Amino acid sequence: MIRVDLKVSITQKKPFKLDSTIKFSQLSLSNEIKETLAEIGYEKPTPIQQQAIPVALKGTDILGIAQTGTGKTAAFCLPTIDKLYKNKTKSISKCPKVLILTPTRELAIQIHENLVSYGQNLHQKYAVIFGGVTQGKQVRALKNGAHVLVATPGRLLDLINQKHLNLSEVETFVLDEADRMLDMGFMRDIKKIIPMLPKKRHNMFFSATMPPVIQKLAGTILTNPKKIEINPESTTVKSIKQSAMYVDKENKIELLKHLLNEHKVYKTLVFVEMKHVANKVCDKLVKDGFKAVAIHGNKSQAARQRAIKEFDSNKAQLLVATDIASRGIDIDDVTHVINFELSHLPESYVHRIGRTARAGKEGEAISFVSKDEKSYLLHIEKVTNQNIEIDTDHPFHSKDAADSKAMSVGKAKAKLEAEKRSRRDENRSKRPRGKSFSKKKKTQKSSPDKNSSHKKASSNKKKSSRPFSKKKAFSKRTSS
Repeated sequence: MIRVDLKVSITQKKPFKLDSTIKFSQLSLSNEIKETLAEIGYEKPTPIQQQAIPVALKGTDILGIAQTGTGKTAAFCLPTIDKLYKNKTKSISKCPKVLILTPTRELAIQIHENLVSYGQNLHQKYAVIFGGVTQGKQVRALKNGAHVLVATPGRLLDLINQKHLNLSEVETFVLDEADRMLDMGFMRDIKKIIPMLPKKRHNMFFSATMPPVIQKLAGTILTNPKKIEINPESTTVKSIKQSAMYVDKENKIELLKHLLNEHKVYKTLVFVEMKHVANKVCDKLVKDGFKAVAIHGNKSQAARQRAIKEFDSNKAQLLVATDIASRGIDIDDVTHVINFELSHLPESYVHRIGRTARAGKEGEAISFVSKDEKSYLLHIEKVTNQNIEIDTDHPFHSKDAADSKAMSVGKAKAKLEAEKRSRRDENRSKRPRGKSFSKKKKTQKSSPDKNSSHKKASSNKKKSSRPFSKKKAFSKRTSS
């Protein structure tokens, strides 16, 4: 495989300009797909779709860099299933022809649902595999043969090791949300998966940002790729109104409730850093009469999907989430994103606020900034090359946080983590010790007792007086 210098050989200097006159009906897709797209309301392709679909149909490798919500999924799904349809490709048991690798269960499910929608008239089989659920249904789908497999890395390797899956027939490999793979620690898994694929294949590599590690990975996977970049890395969508509010940590929940009560805040995503904080914030909101649900990594797959469904169908006004929800969940009409806790990673900030202002709509992102998070805000402004408006028009404005001296991001992160550990240890020390009685019993048992030999003898006598079970009696007869 040819390795390329991504910085030099495939850089696209001029930004792509959307041709508003182009429609899906003008692209070189099969008529069956065009009819389906018309039925589901797809009329005009987004910039990433305009560029990627023609390139992918030619079989050229793609390095795609685009913000979340720009239509990446259709950009790689449509040409992939079109090629399978035109080539009349047959499915093979346990051997998919297309592998789409994605970091989260939610994103895998979404991509699979889109495939089913796009290919409803193509008579193709699509399978999705991910962890956190029993594997039986997934194994059966693989055994029945799937043209396209959408997978998360862990479950993919698990089923390969169990001989339920073989990647030797893969013709097209799509790596989606590559930078998120890095954030979630999947690089080792990806490096195990790549050698299992045929050397001759079509590759599509998509990422919202392009840090050096991801750039290096792309260079080992892609062959003479076409780079398609819609927005510069780590920049935010212009249609999102961004602001920050300085507030003390202990007042954040009150500020959140104030915004929900006093402002036109409707369908809102609230982001936090820790799983227990998500539960805590959600519980307090529900207690005060707000319709809120929470998702994070400790929730079961069924619970997460149920929460997303409630939020998507407007049964819940608020979805409180860790960064697991910042990518891959395509929920319409999110009006606000609130960073209850600010991430120290500018890329995470970009992905979080990218949940609003999707498909050309407008949205608003509000960040709650405590004294220790001020350095995070300044770092985000520096990386994204913008000044975020400071909103002081609220009853919980913290002059202490606003006037505080910003420390380095690393020091601020270390300080916050130390405080979280201290609070966690303090909470543990306050918990009642439920096992004290059992410990006492164990201590008594271990201490010498003049009646212990008598008790032991009597217990042995009781045991010996018990009748044989049928199983033991049968085994005794057979042995004799």
